[in-house]
Amino acid sequence: QLQFVESGGGSVHPGGSLRLSCAPSGFSLSHYYIGWFRQAPGKEREGVACFSAEDGETFYIDSVKGRFTASGDTAKNMMYLQLDSVKVADTGVYYCAAAASFLACTRNEMDRWGQGTQVTVSS
Repeated sequence: QLQFVESGGGSVHPGGSLRLSCAPSGFSLSHYYIGWFRQAPGKEREGVACFSAEDGETFYIDSVKGRFTASGDTAKNMMYLQLDSVKVADTGVYYCAAAASFLACTRNEMDRWGQGTQVTVSS
């Protein structure tokens, strides 16, 4: 059973924007810390961002800092990843997942994965 449903992916030109959404299945986000991951063909899955559903704290890896924005709406039980100024290197399947603490998220110690949504950046 999937724990998250990701949506909002698609094809975009370099410099464009996308907004990804992540909806939990059967649980509340209020006690979790949400991580966003991506995996390109032939590469390892990498964590790109963390978001605290409790206080809004965020963490980003250097390659996306200033371009990606993680946010959430606890009233709607939804979280989002805004991708701006995208690059070809941002191409991959994007996943959201939950961690039990913010530190665990920054260490990529996650559970409750979703199925992923494809982001393709090409000219």
